[in-house]
Amino acid sequence: MLFELEGVSLSRGGAEILHEVSVSLPEGASCIAGDSGSGKSTLLRLLNRLADPDKGTIAYRGRPLGSMDVLGLRREVALVPQLPALLPGTVADNVAFGPSLVGREVDAGPLLELAGLRAVFADRESDRLSVGEQQRVMLARALALEPRVLLLDEPTSALDVRARDRIEETLLDLRARLGLSLVLVTHDLAQAERLADRVVRLEHGRVVATGAEHGDAARPAPAGTE
Repeated sequence: MLFELEGVSLSRGGAEILHEVSVSLPEGASCIAGDSGSGKSTLLRLLNRLADPDKGTIAYRGRPLGSMDVLGLRREVALVPQLPALLPGTVADNVAFGPSLVGREVDAGPLLELAGLRAVFADRESDRLSVGEQQRVMLARALALEPRVLLLDEPTSALDVRARDRIEETLLDLRARLGLSLVLVTHDLAQAERLADRVVRLEHGRVVATGAEHGDAARPAPAGTE
């Protein structure tokens, strides 16, 4: 099993964000779906310890997250945030940033092509890209870490339909070519069914439905699996 969450709860400022979440996310592609404020992005951030739960446990491939080196975990389980946050400089500078922290050099061109951009984008300034191009650079930057898992927070929410479809095609291609596991957050159940093998629906921080296959996202969660 890729991730196993047992009784996970988290509050902020006295408000409960996640309540007794118990769910398993297998290898492959899983989706956490829900409306704004459902807690789905918070749950995603727990999976590479950008936040820690107040109570409950999370395991990654059978290992408690709390026992793992945080930086090592984040290289293996890389997060692509909802809003692109590129650094000043060129696209190549951005792609190389993560590996440079551990003394490793990368060739930005092949990584950009994996993310659906031409290699010539490497020399462009990061502030001269469209939103869709920025999102792909963020994806290439995550791939530069050579992760085993990609965490994707609403990766197409700021894109038009054509750009959304291209990003989805890229994600499916990455999964097939590199054997990556994906955990996707989205408010769009149709997108969840297109991309994921397992869909978990959240409402107000609680699991309300799970689905093990495409088109099965509406099955209510069993009692006691919130």
